[in-house]
Amino acid sequence: MSANEDAPPSAAADLEQLMVCYQRGDAEAARSLVDSLSARLYVFFSSQTGSRADADDMLQEVWLRIHKGRHTYRPGEPLLPWVYSIARRVRVDNYRRQSRIARREVATDALPEPAAASGSAADPPSFAQLVAPLPESQREGLTMLKVNGLTVEEVARVTASTVGSVKQKVHRAYERLRALLTETAGRPGTGELQ
Repeated sequence: MSANEDAPPSAAADLEQLMVCYQRGDAEAARSLVDSLSARLYVFFSSQTGSRADADDMLQEVWLRIHKGRHTYRPGEPLLPWVYSIARRVRVDNYRRQSRIARREVATDALPEPAAASGSAADPPSFAQLVAPLPESQREGLTMLKVNGLTVEEVARVTASTVGSVKQKVHRAYERLRALLTETAGRPGTGELQ
C-alpha cells in the first residue's frame, strides 16, 4: 500500500494549496511546506547516496531551487511530481559534481574500513542498505513509489519515462531485492527472514 493510500485524500490538495500561498509570499505556508516535505525528500536523497552529509546538502539545495523556481509551479497541477523533478535534478547535479571531484583527487593509501556489524533479527538493515546494491534507476523508482508515496504516473512524469517502464524497473527492483534477501537468509550466522 502506498503512502498516498494511507494519507487523507486532502493531503495532496493541502500541499498544493500551501505552494500557492508560498508563491504569493506567505512565509508560514513556506515553513509548513518545508516541514511537510523535508523528511520525504531526505529519504529520497539518502537512499540514493547512502551519505547523510550528501543528503543534507542536497536537501538544502532542493529547497533553494524550489524557492528560486517557485514561480514555475502551475496551480492546479500535482505538486509532488514538480518537487521530485527538481529533487532528481539536484541529485544528478550532485553526482556529476562528485564525479568531477573524484577524477581530480589524487589517490592516497587506503584507510582500513571498520568492521561491519553483523546483522541480527533485532537489528534489520536500513532501507538505504537494502537498496544500495540496486541499479540507480531501480533504486530511484522504488524510493519515489514506495517510500515517498508518488503514484506510478507521477514517477513516470518525474523520470520522463513511461508508466510501463516505471513498473518494469520497480518489478525488477523487487525481484533483485527478493534474491538478495533470500541469499542473505541462506548464509550461516545471518539469521532467517520472517
